[in-house]
Amino acid sequence: MKNAPLTFLPEVADALAAGKPVVALESTIITHGMPWPQNMEMAQTVEQDIRDGGAVPATIAVMGGRIHIGLSPETLTELAQTPNARKLSRADIAACIVSGDTGATTVAATMIAAELAGIAVFATGGIGGVHRGAETSFDISADLAELSQTAVTVVAAGAKAILDIPKTLEVLETNGVPVIAYGQSEFPAFWAQHSGIVAPLRFDSAAEIAAAHLMRAHLGLMGGQLVANPIPAADEIPLPEIMPVIEQALTEAAAQGVAAKSVTPFLLDRIFTLTGGRSLTANIALVRNNARLGAEIAVEISKAQTKA
Repeated sequence: MKNAPLTFLPEVADALAAGKPVVALESTIITHGMPWPQNMEMAQTVEQDIRDGGAVPATIAVMGGRIHIGLSPETLTELAQTPNARKLSRADIAACIVSGDTGATTVAATMIAAELAGIAVFATGGIGGVHRGAETSFDISADLAELSQTAVTVVAAGAKAILDIPKTLEVLETNGVPVIAYGQSEFPAFWAQHSGIVAPLRFDSAAEIAAAHLMRAHLGLMGGQLVANPIPAADEIPLPEIMPVIEQALTEAAAQGVAAKSVTPFLLDRIFTLTGGRSLTANIALVRNNARLGAEIAVEISKAQTKA
């Protein structure tokens, strides 16, 4: 979109113009997912992981009436210290741009911005999904609908274990979203490598994932694909350990009437406290792991496009 209000970091603009690999990064993990200063340290580390993998990082946020595709160190620091940044999805990204507020992009909003900018790969922590009790609350993340219509490959450690994973996978299947487990047959559960649920698809190399991304474009298929990349074994909190903590956090959220966009930040904060900070350590490890795989996939897409 030529008229989209995009502001590119020069490093990102140069890479895209030259056909070099670029990996998009969301910003809600910075503003809503981790406390200062861990959020800033994590953001810098993840960007460096992508550079080390041969790609250029592009952290995305809305600031000053523009969608920023890549943030300078100064702007990244400013965002990481913004206490009331808006949490943006498809429904409110335009309103935030118009109002001039600072907004952090969720998976859905980051996918929209990445596609506008011409970025094929996006690395995140975990996607949103179907919340428990959605049969009565209808609380389903816009991330799932976005995956069905926006042509970006999203690398995540599965869906957050606070969600209803079976229902999340059902919605993705209904909407024709390829769900690819990387290096294992089970769908991962964010902090845990294994959910006990077999993933619909499996690939064991970044080259295969890149080829599938390009083939979808050749076939004219709408939407992106979800790459479920399990957290490294050394960093995981196995499901039997994390589930009682999640159940306690969910009970507290219900008792306090926490709802809508406030649910996930509340749960993540309580899980952080209840695990003595272990969940944050795991979160950082899985985000870095996804960034490294995202860089590999972006490099393979760039190679394939150069050959073509």
